[in-house]
Amino acid sequence: MKVGIPKEILSNENRVAAVPDAVNKMVKGGMEVLVETGAGLASYIDDAEYVRAGAAVVPEAETLFAESDVILKVQKPLMNNKVKKHEVDMMKEGAVLITFMQPLANLDIVLKLANRKITSFSMDAVPRISRAQMMDALSSMSTIAGYKAVLMAANSLRKFLPMLSTAAGTVQPAKVIVIGAGVAGLQAIATAKRLGAVVTAFDTRPAVGEQVKSVGGEFIPLNVTHEQAEDTGGYAKEQSVEFYKQEQEIIRKQTKDADIVITTALIPGKPAPTLITEEMVKEMKKGSAIVDLAIEQGGNCMLSEQGKEVVKHGVTIIGTSNLPSAMSVHASQLYARNVLNFLYLLAPDKKTINLNLDDEIIKGSMITHGGAITNDKVKEAVEKGNISYPTGSVTRSHW
Repeated sequence: MKVGIPKEILSNENRVAAVPDAVNKMVKGGMEVLVETGAGLASYIDDAEYVRAGAAVVPEAETLFAESDVILKVQKPLMNNKVKKHEVDMMKEGAVLITFMQPLANLDIVLKLANRKITSFSMDAVPRISRAQMMDALSSMSTIAGYKAVLMAANSLRKFLPMLSTAAGTVQPAKVIVIGAGVAGLQAIATAKRLGAVVTAFDTRPAVGEQVKSVGGEFIPLNVTHEQAEDTGGYAKEQSVEFYKQEQEIIRKQTKDADIVITTALIPGKPAPTLITEEMVKEMKKGSAIVDLAIEQGGNCMLSEQGKEVVKHGVTIIGTSNLPSAMSVHASQLYARNVLNFLYLLAPDKKTINLNLDDEIIKGSMITHGGAITNDKVKEAVEKGNISYPTGSVTRSHW
């Protein structure tokens, strides 16, 4: 079985789907690994390291895609402008693709994969069950995003985060508000606390209160029951307009005095809820900062702009996309481990793909197979002709 690791072609994507350690394990397991020239350079991995790990370095993307039985990627397949071909069209018919696909937001790509009879798996569709934790790439990337968000906010803030006692007097600690206590939110809370800030967190799920407290934050529950907040898979459910207006008022009382606000509220397959209005931004302190981790699904702040850092009403609003890519070294290492574990699930003998469609993880994360769309939600969206919001990378949150 040949496994191909292409170079990511999305602008500003610095991650790679397999690092040398993962490649070495594949080779020792009996797989043949092909790596496109320069695939790891943005993660500070040169071609020679892949060769030492046992891979063959292939100079042309077309050759790699054409010869590989399995393709491991970070981003969804895209048009390769260098060779004037779409990555899906370069894959051999019947190949296996493992990547972050965000299928509900990329129905056109799903259809291309089905037409090519590609068996595709989306890492953002891996079920949230205990057995799948080692494959949970969303949580891995969310951990990085939550950490990086605090550093970016701190960098834009023109004051200290911790309390300092100096000869000139005492400097009070910064106040940080985190909206959404999923994986990204919890990491943001922990990071801000380690830097000395006073941290308050909001979430619709009362059950996460103990988790917030365990990483040093104060928890303010929002008025919704567990059944209302989550679906059967543990993911956030979309709420009514009236509900979000009520939550805005609760959050507004805290953001007025905040130095930093980090938003992480996401709903799978839906635009992110608007939780910070322009009026709320106007009421915030001049010089404060907002980092909108939901920007790739439209943003939680009404004034966020994807891929930009803007100042509105004296508040710095950071809408930088794909934060995990900014920490590509560890992001690639963690993602590679998640993908390798998933690949082992598909190929128990580490040599050939053996799809067990009775396996909950395989069935839940499969998007296309045998020329058909296999995921019910994606199939329904295609039948309805729904084209969702544009998006790039993803992180895991709960709302």
